[in-house]
Amino acid sequence: MIQFAKRNLKLFFRDKTSVFFSLLSVFIILGLYIFFLGDQMIESVEKENVLAGGRLMDNWIMAGILAVIPVCTTLGSFGIIVNDKAKKIDKDFRCAPIKARSLVGGHLLGAICIGTIMSLFALVLIEIYFACKGYPMLSALGFLEIFGTMILTVLISTSMMYMVVSLFSSHNAFTTVGTIIGTLIGFLTGIYLPIGSTAEPIQYVIKFFPISHSASLYRKILMEDPLKESFKMAPGNAVNDFKLDMGVEFNAFGHTFTSVESIAYLLITTLLFCVISLLFVKKKAK
Repeated sequence: MIQFAKRNLKLFFRDKTSVFFSLLSVFIILGLYIFFLGDQMIESVEKENVLAGGRLMDNWIMAGILAVIPVCTTLGSFGIIVNDKAKKIDKDFRCAPIKARSLVGGHLLGAICIGTIMSLFALVLIEIYFACKGYPMLSALGFLEIFGTMILTVLISTSMMYMVVSLFSSHNAFTTVGTIIGTLIGFLTGIYLPIGSTAEPIQYVIKFFPISHSASLYRKILMEDPLKESFKMAPGNAVNDFKLDMGVEFNAFGHTFTSVESIAYLLITTLLFCVISLLFVKKKAK
């Protein structure tokens, strides 16, 4: 299993084009924020007696990016499975004295490692960006909270993307689905359009999309101090309204999700997607 994971790591990072395209959605989100949406969002929040809107929104967008990266990179890593099928390499593995669970475990472990490495790399770049802007650095506790959320996000992303990839054998179909996911992920996590700006049915889709809960957890951590600073001159209910509109917190059916509930939801959905993936794999193996 470990040897397969190492193989996938080497194949993924050796293909620079694959690495680039797995991060394309992130580059698009950053580009839209820097060149189009950022100034508009900052001006919008500062009209409501909000201070330091730049720091507030920078932390908001970076939290969203940290949530999206594992989805894109784990999907990119699973492209190796599709390539193996397309080149009939998977038949060689089946003929070899290798247990199926070792092969599946190697693919999953490799994706988890890739998602974690790329997320940590992104976190380092974010901290450098914040330092250049003069923002305070993460505390030790803040880093541990971020890292814990990162592991959860990588696990749910791996289970979701493995389920998606298990449906395809064609490289063209995989590429098409990857493009669709890369396009939709910014909407499904409330980054391109804040959740408060969308219609109510769409809001519920976002609220129950697992990665949105990862984004919410990241936002609660990264935006804790900026929220206190920005809303100290604003009316009492302004901060709560802002949290709900921007997806820092989710309220569904009159109930606001706590951090513990979001973590539990991520764990449950991870297990659910793993079970579904295994059922798909077993069905195709027959």
